[in-house]
Amino acid sequence: MSEATALVALRGASFAYEDGPAVLSGLDFEVRASRALALLGRNGSGKTTLMRLLSGGLRPREGELVVEGTPVRYDRKGLTRLRTTVQLVVQDPDDQLFAASVAQDVSFGPLNLGLPEPRVRARVAEALAALDITALADRPTHLLSYGQRKRTAIAGAVAMRPRVLILDEPTAGLDPDGQERLLATLDGLRANGTTVVMATHDVDLALRWADDAALLTPSGVRTGPAPELLARADLLEQAGLRLPWGVAAARLLHARGLLSDPAAGPRTAEALAAFATTHTPAEG
Repeated sequence: MSEATALVALRGASFAYEDGPAVLSGLDFEVRASRALALLGRNGSGKTTLMRLLSGGLRPREGELVVEGTPVRYDRKGLTRLRTTVQLVVQDPDDQLFAASVAQDVSFGPLNLGLPEPRVRARVAEALAALDITALADRPTHLLSYGQRKRTAIAGAVAMRPRVLILDEPTAGLDPDGQERLLATLDGLRANGTTVVMATHDVDLALRWADDAALLTPSGVRTGPAPELLARADLLEQAGLRLPWGVAAARLLHARGLLSDPAAGPRTAEALAAFATTHTPAEG
C-alpha cells in the first residue's frame, strides 16, 4: 500500500504497558480510504492496543502515527486534528455514555471542538439520523436498551465527522435483528465517505462485511483482501480463529463442480440458499 492511499498509518510502532512485555513491536499498519477493514485476533493479541494507538488514546513508545502523510503531534492541536479524522467507539457503550440525554451525549464532541451552537445542532441531527435514533434525542441514556446505547455511542463518534470510524466488537450483545440494522447503518456511513474499521471475533461476519482483513498473530499482523486472507487456515490457526463457514461451503461447491471460483462463493446463509435454488440439478 502506498502512503498516498493510507488515511491513517502506524510506522515501525512498538508499545508496551508499564512493567509489561511488548504488546506490539515494529508494527507497520495502514487504514486505506474507502475499504472496510476487519481486525481479528485472539484475546490478548493486541487488537485493543492497536485501535487505541490509531485513535491517539495511546502513544507509540517507538515509531510514529501518520495521518494522511503527516506524523501526529501529541499536543492539543495535533490530537484535535487526529480526533476529527479518527474516532474510536469502545465495545461497552456504558464506558462511553455519560450525559443525561441522547442528544446531550452526542453533542459533547462537537461542543469540545468549539463549534457554534447552530453547527453543533446540525451535527447532532445528522448523527442521530444516520444511526436511526432521531426519535430518541430527548430519551435519558439510562432508559435506553443495550442496542440503543450502542447506536448512541456510535452517533457521538459520527457527530465528529471522522474520516475513519473504529468500532470495537460493535455487534457483540446484539440480537440478529439488531446486528442487521447496525450493519445497514454502517453501509450507509460508508456510502457517505466514512472508512470503517471493525474489530471482531466473528470470522463469518468479517468474511461477509469486510473488503480487507487484518489478522493479529504471534508472528505479526497479516493484512489482505478478506476472501483470500480468511481462507488461510494456517494464519487463522495462529490467530486463534476458525475457518469461516462461507469458505468451507465455497470449497465444497467448487469440489462438486458447482462453483468455478471459490473466492466468489456465498458469504451468507441467504446467499447460499439463493445459490442452491439456481443450481439445483434437474430432476429425471
